Amino acid sequence: RAVLPSAAPKEENGASTSSAQTDREIPVMIDLTPDHAVRFATATLSHLGREYPYKMDLVLNGPEDARPPREHHPIFHGSFDWHSCVHGWWQILRLARLYPDLPVAAEIRARADAMLVPGKVAGELAFLDRPMSAGFERPYGWAWLLALHAEAEQHNAPWAAALEPLALAFAARFHAFLPKLTYPLRVGTHFNIAFALLLARHWAALRDPALVALIDARARDWFAGDRDCQAWEPGGDEFLSSALTEAHLMAVVLGDAFPAWFGAFLPRAAAHQPATLFAPATVSDRSDGKIAHLDGLNLSRAWCWRAIAAKLGAAHPVAPVAEAAAEQHLAAALPHVTGDYMGEHWLASFALLALDGLAD
Repeated sequence: RAVLPSAAPKEENGASTSSAQTDREIPVMIDLTPDHAVRFATATLSHLGREYPYKMDLVLNGPEDARPPREHHPIFHGSFDWHSCVHGWWQILRLARLYPDLPVAAEIRARADAMLVPGKVAGELAFLDRPMSAGFERPYGWAWLLALHAEAEQHNAPWAAALEPLALAFAARFHAFLPKLTYPLRVGTHFNIAFALLLARHWAALRDPALVALIDARARDWFAGDRDCQAWEPGGDEFLSSALTEAHLMAVVLGDAFPAWFGAFLPRAAAHQPATLFAPATVSDRSDGKIAHLDGLNLSRAWCWRAIAAKLGAAHPVAPVAEAAAEQHLAAALPHVTGDYMGEHWLASFALLALDGLAD
């Protein structure tokens, strides 16, 4: 798919300065292409094994814990932090499956053969057994590991079998955590519970029916009664839309009942309200790791808007508005997936989500 034929006025950094969308036009859809695959995979391969800089999620229980990241995480010690390394692996495995004849796919498979092995997975599991590790990467990293395992299962390779003990460990953590999470985590950063449950439910759908039932029950408990969302977003360092990730999750959980729920949750969406949900975020400094999150917001919103439009159906009045919003957000963010390491170490995964979703 190509970029939009026209868009709202632009600031110097390319972000839209208007909440008015081009619903008077039919947007040209942006699709995943082999060129995207090569660009994303090449960038991600360059940092999956890049050990520094690295941001540890680590409680020091003693001086013996002050060790290099690779010693704590035999697989996921690159890409600036653990969760970015995990979803970097998800991304390159998926691209190798979608485009198996690209030259980069052979390198991906060779790297996976060397890294996604039982001995190294055992090292990752050992980290989870450390004292004070219960909150490690909760819930974002947990969910991405399940997504990685689900993708690995689509390959004729031993990677999924190697990763399975780690996936089951994180699934068990979801089983233990969700019943005691009294209130939903609605923030637009790593703690957002709706985003995590979207990924976890996707993994559980064919593997853990009890986890599906638990996720659905919790989503209904937290979100079924939500009405007239004001969408106080974006926050200055957010990469997830609190409103749209919730709506995306409920689209999956509610099925045919979703359009009625959505009509109460965002009753003025067909009129582009709340306006902030339809305007791509402005990114003022892509070398600032937190501000660079906003490129991810644009990509994750595109993913959510596309999923919402599909669930509502083409005849629904919000569907074309949602599709146009998705293309606007994609057009604003895709040029910036690579270029500065503070975004480059993770944005390609969100670009792949936006362009191709989670479907196996």
